[in-house]
Amino acid sequence: MAKDSTVRERAFGAILRSAVLSWQTALTLAVTAILFFGVQITNIPGWQQWYWLVLGALAEGAFIASNLSDPAAASRAVAREFEEKFDLSKIRSSVSRQRLQSALEYRRNMMTLAGRHDGAMRLSLNQTIADITDWIGHMYDLALHIDAFDNNDLVERDRRMVPQQIEKTQIRLKNETDPTVRRDLEEQLRTLTQQRDNLDATVNSVKRAEIQLESTLSSLGTIYAQMSLLGTKEVDSSRAQRLRLEIQDEVASLQDTISAMDEVQSQRLQLR
Repeated sequence: MAKDSTVRERAFGAILRSAVLSWQTALTLAVTAILFFGVQITNIPGWQQWYWLVLGALAEGAFIASNLSDPAAASRAVAREFEEKFDLSKIRSSVSRQRLQSALEYRRNMMTLAGRHDGAMRLSLNQTIADITDWIGHMYDLALHIDAFDNNDLVERDRRMVPQQIEKTQIRLKNETDPTVRRDLEEQLRTLTQQRDNLDATVNSVKRAEIQLESTLSSLGTIYAQMSLLGTKEVDSSRAQRLRLEIQDEVASLQDTISAMDEVQSQRLQLR
């Protein structure tokens, strides 16, 4: 119920912002201002100039109310707000950007699919799309993480230098006889080895993230195909429930990958 309430609140806010910022509202304000400042009515007894403001407010209120009661307007407003939130120009990787563009296209098609139904079926599909929204949000975060690793010059430099430092430290340790110096060299070797392992983990985490982003898009396509096959009699069926569970599992998996990448990055920075 909490998620449904959040979706309704987001839809209400999106529709309200869309209506207030629309060209229809701008036109209403312009016409109201022209009438208020430029049209004097003297042949209607009791007419007051500020009545124009009241009429303008009533017209705008009717326009907003019509948008709030229109399910299609709600879907369009939420979709527009959602897609504006994720600026794909910030994704430097062309591969990741293309995958996110495809994910957004799947979502738009899902919203079109939901719009073809009424009642319980539309509600069920909209709930599924709300889960998809979280899914794509995590895909976007994962793409940003991949960018952060791919464009990190320090990682590339350390990957070249740390193995060389390990080799040099091992040679010095082999030839050193002083116990105190040997302890220092052993500690240095331990730190360098841990740093190398962390660098390897960093590279591997990026590779896994890239693979997961690709497989997640494939899963999204599968979910869309399954949604298109759902019939009105299957809204509360185990099939529909499994569909939502699959989406939730994908979201959790993406979050786990992002958390793992953050952990690897944190450990690497601590070593530095």
